[in-house]
This record gives sequence, C-alpha cells and structure tokens, in this order.
Amino acid sequence: MTTTAPPAPPAEHDPSLARKGLKLGAIGLVSSVVIAIASTAPAYSLTSALGSVVGEVGTKAPVALLIAFIPMLFISYAYKALNNVDPDCGTSFTWVARAFGRRTGWITGWVVVIADVIVMANLAEIAGSYTFQLFGAYGLAESTGWTTLVGCVWILLMTLIAWIGIELSARTQVLLLSLELLILAIFAVTALVKVYAGHAGSLATHPSLSWFNPFGGGMSFSTLSAGFLAAVFIYWGWDSAVAANEETTDSHLTPGRAAVISTVVLLVTYLLVAVAAQAYAGVGSNGIGLTSDAAGTDALSGIGQAALGTFGFKLLVLAILSSSAASAQTTILPTARTTLSMAAYKALPRVFGTVHRRFQTPTVSTWAMGLLSIAFYAVMVYVKDGGLLNDMILALGLQIAFYYGLTGFASAWYFRRELTASARNLWLKGILPVVGGVVLFAAFFYSAYQFWTPSTDDADVQWLGVGGKFWLGIGAIVIGIPLMIIWNLFNRSYFRGDTMVGSDRLVAEAGEVPGVSPATSPA
Repeated sequence: MTTTAPPAPPAEHDPSLARKGLKLGAIGLVSSVVIAIASTAPAYSLTSALGSVVGEVGTKAPVALLIAFIPMLFISYAYKALNNVDPDCGTSFTWVARAFGRRTGWITGWVVVIADVIVMANLAEIAGSYTFQLFGAYGLAESTGWTTLVGCVWILLMTLIAWIGIELSARTQVLLLSLELLILAIFAVTALVKVYAGHAGSLATHPSLSWFNPFGGGMSFSTLSAGFLAAVFIYWGWDSAVAANEETTDSHLTPGRAAVISTVVLLVTYLLVAVAAQAYAGVGSNGIGLTSDAAGTDALSGIGQAALGTFGFKLLVLAILSSSAASAQTTILPTARTTLSMAAYKALPRVFGTVHRRFQTPTVSTWAMGLLSIAFYAVMVYVKDGGLLNDMILALGLQIAFYYGLTGFASAWYFRRELTASARNLWLKGILPVVGGVVLFAAFFYSAYQFWTPSTDDADVQWLGVGGKFWLGIGAIVIGIPLMIIWNLFNRSYFRGDTMVGSDRLVAEAGEVPGVSPATSPA
C-alpha cells in the first residue's frame, strides 16, 4: 500500500501567506511588471544619475549601463528562484537570514530600509522642483523652502495611496508609467532625428560603436567602477514586484517573472535614452546636459528643452514628475512589507506588523516609512550643498550592491544541494547569482575604498576628512549594527531562532502579530 501526499494548495490560497493579513491575489503579472519598472522610475533615475555616469566614464555611458545590467539580470534570477520556493514579502531579509544567519538577515533588512529612506529625499526634491517647473514657476522651483514643502506633500500623498491598497497603487502606476515611457520614447526619437538631420547644435555627434566598448578612451578601472555604481542605481527598484509577492496571483511564480521582465525593459529604455541624449548634447568638459544652446541642472532638462521645444519640454517635465511621484509610492510599498515581515518574525517591534483590516496593507510600517522619509529629507535640506545629490546617488549604489549581492549568494547557498540536479539549476540558481553577487561586491569594496578620500576636483561633501559618499553609504549600513544589538537585548526570539525555522515562512502564531487575525481572508 502506498500513500501520496496531498497536492499543495494554490499559492493564492496558501494559508501561510494569509497570516500577515495582506490581501491575497490582488495583482497579476502586468501589474507586477508595472510596479517593478515604476519603482525604478526610468525618467527620474536618468535625470538623477545619467549625469553622474557620464561624469565618471564620459562617452562610455552606454556601455556602463549595459555592464550594470548584467549583474542586475543575474540577481533577478536569484530573486526568481528564491521567491519560487519562499514567497515571503521580506524578500532579501528573509532569504539571507535563512541562508547566512539571522544577524546577517537583520542587517540586510536594515540596508533595504535605509536605502529606501535615503532615496526618498532625492525623490521628494525632484518632485517638488518639477511640480513648479511644470507650471512655469521657475523661481519657486529654485526655492529650497517651497520645493521642500511640496516634496513633503508628495511623500504624504504617495504614502496615503500605498496605505489605501495595493490595487489602487497598481492602477495609479499603470497610468503614471504609461505616460512616462511614452514621453521618454518621444524625446529619444526626436533627439536622434535632429542629430541625423543636422539640427542638434555644434556639440551633437552621431552614435558610435565605441560608446559600447569598455576599453580605450582613457577610461580606467576606477572610473569604470564608479560609473558602474551610478549605473546600478539606475536599475535599482525592480525587486518591488517581488516584495508584493504575497499579494500577487500565483505568488510563487509571477513576482519572479516580473523581476526578470522588468530588467530587460529597463535596459532597452535606458540605452535608447542615453544614446539619444549623449548624441544630441555631446560630452564636453561640463558633462552631459549642458549644450551650447541650453543649460540644465540635471541630465535631461537642458537637452529636453533644446530638443523638444517649450511644449515638448513640458511633457518631459511631466514625465520626470510622474516618475518621481510613482517611485516614491513604490519605494514605500516594499519597505513597508520588509518591516512587516521583520515584525512578523519578531525582528522588529510587533507594532510594525499591524495590518489594516479593510485595506489589508501594513499600517504602521507604511506611515512610519513616509514620516521617516520626511524627517530625513528635512535633515538633508538642512545640511545640503552642491555635492550632496551626487553623493546620495553613489552612496545608494553601495547599499544596493550590498543587499543585491548578498541575495545572489543566498540563492547559491539556499539551493546548494539542488545545483547538480540539472544544468538549469546550476546556472540560474547557482552560477549566475554568484557571478552577479561577486561583481556587485567587487564594486562595493573598491568604490568604498575610493569614497573614503573626498574628491578634490568636485564639490564632494566631507566630514572629519572622510568623503560624504562613504558616510552616506557605509556609515548608514554600520548604524544598523548597534540598532540590531539593542533590539537583541529587548527581544531575543528572532535571534534565538524561535520565529524562523527551516523553510517555514511564519512560525509564530497569527494572533501574535497585531492587526492580523487567523480568520483574515481576501477581500
């Protein structure tokens, strides 16, 4: 007589997923891809970081973007594989904790949170400035006080949308992202047409295959490393789709597929816009975005106004504004779910596990993220000077490389006993994630070493003789260590392993998480 184990329940009805109180099956593949791309915010990311990439590698910006894509794709395979067996909204925190120990997992969760908080200041600043630019109020756009106020309003609005429900968030993102990608495509095509028609100005140049050659052109390993780190920032955010796994239909498969698809879409978008912008503006001593007939304070505004004219420039401003607003919302979403998962496993105070019974979204975690972002933004405004924006982008590159790299290593270790079962397992769960992790950690350590000494040829922020990029990048990570020790003194359950055993997602009883009831069911 033989017995057969009953089939596993469908993912959307998996009782282990319901314990956190999130709404099951709320979004599908298309919405997941939209959330992933919107969180990366193509228009905002290009505006913030393309100038930094060009500043480091010159005309090699396209190849820097292409090189940065490779480890991103490899790490997305790690997310896909890990989510397939363990669709927990804590993502990197949960998987790294199971692979390398709870303390390493806790620090990983902290890095995810602090990176998101830091980027919110940048998002808010751009959203505030471009709100005024959209209506032609350029004087107010240059006012620190007014842009800060409007930026904070944007954070509050996006926090509210994220709290009301993931379905509303997804619908909002579809509208914002469609507008954003359409306008970026119009900009790229118009710029290239003018370049080849000879109407792009004296600095314009035809695209060249040399732009995709990482060798030659006076580019050193150090400049390529710094440019690569800035390019990594541009791709960051696609993992938001995986953070929404517990609210996605077929939660074991859909989020991972969305992660891989979104990285490819981003590559195509970035290469098209970067090539068009570089061809139109050229790369001179002042860097991309400054041409003979238009000057801008970022990588796209000056080029956009010259290439598209007044009306077209308004469209580009609208794209950047919608991009930063959309990214603010989709940055809050995964961060709140990371802290929700940490609270569920007692790695954070129980209050962060509170879930709204009607909206079925994290309440305290969502609003804490929004309010903490506003507070950090205020601090950044207070200490701000000319080099801070660039410092923040490169510092974020360090944090992104850290937790993405650890997730790649976690995949290989998590599946180490399965790697020899098939060539597919070996490559997609082992080799490629490890290669991605090695590349990211190599850039992490080398860039951290470079960032220790403040730059002498730019407005690099410094404190106690140490570069601002190092303080924002490594310093923010290190702060997590004493915080982890303090929490360990107050509650040792998570660190003892009482709430995370083997492959079980949630060992604690549902009733132990405030706001979550064992009877919670999808709305």
